[in-house]
Amino acid sequence: MTQRLHILFITFMLLLAACAPSPPPASEAQTVVQEPSDTPVPTVVPPTHTALPEPANTAGPTDVPMAEATQTPPAANGATATPLPTGTAAPTPAPKIVCDGTPTPAQAEGPYYTPNTPERADLVEAGMGGTQILVTGKVLNQACEPIAGAKLDFWQTDANGEYDNVGYRMRGHQFTDENGNYVLETVLPGVYPGRPPHIHVKVNAPGGPVLTTQIYFEGQPGNENDGLVQPSLIVPLTDAADGGKAAAFNFVLPN
Repeated sequence: MTQRLHILFITFMLLLAACAPSPPPASEAQTVVQEPSDTPVPTVVPPTHTALPEPANTAGPTDVPMAEATQTPPAANGATATPLPTGTAAPTPAPKIVCDGTPTPAQAEGPYYTPNTPERADLVEAGMGGTQILVTGKVLNQACEPIAGAKLDFWQTDANGEYDNVGYRMRGHQFTDENGNYVLETVLPGVYPGRPPHIHVKVNAPGGPVLTTQIYFEGQPGNENDGLVQPSLIVPLTDAADGGKAAAFNFVLPN
């Protein structure tokens, strides 16, 4: 009887062990399976290098601001200066009126005057040597008023100090404009034997008497030793933009 109970007990234990759930393998027990998430994972984009703009060029203490550089300078004597349009060259200023009412001194005509010269303001011819000069000025009366239509008849030597007594080389006449202005393009006269460089001229207002005189140039040899040279007839020479020289002289005619 006891043996039979023992057999039944062993059989019961075996049945109980067979019905119990089997434990998962070790590899499966350690594996964690994650469920997919509905939230999208943001994509990480590496930052892009952006070049910073160069700082603006700031004028230093010695720089001239553009606004000031383009301002029109004030005119002299309180006058209002009118700015020129962009790209427009400044006009050549008219000769200044330098006059105290004293007539221009008369000078000898000399032996080499030739009448009936051609009307021209430019005495320079092709191939002519010497230093070119531009002589400008006005013809005025003793009230220092400009004389329109005044005749100026010029003659002189060339750069070698020689007169043309056959033709009209270095000779010509012209008339003043409505403001009494004249312009003479010529060359610096050469040294004539016994005389410093000079230009002869006859000037007269329409219907008026003729003033015969000469123009001399500052710093020329022989000025101090010539008895005809007068200080009021000497004009300075200045450098011109074209490499030549420039001079200015106003003739004051007697009433």
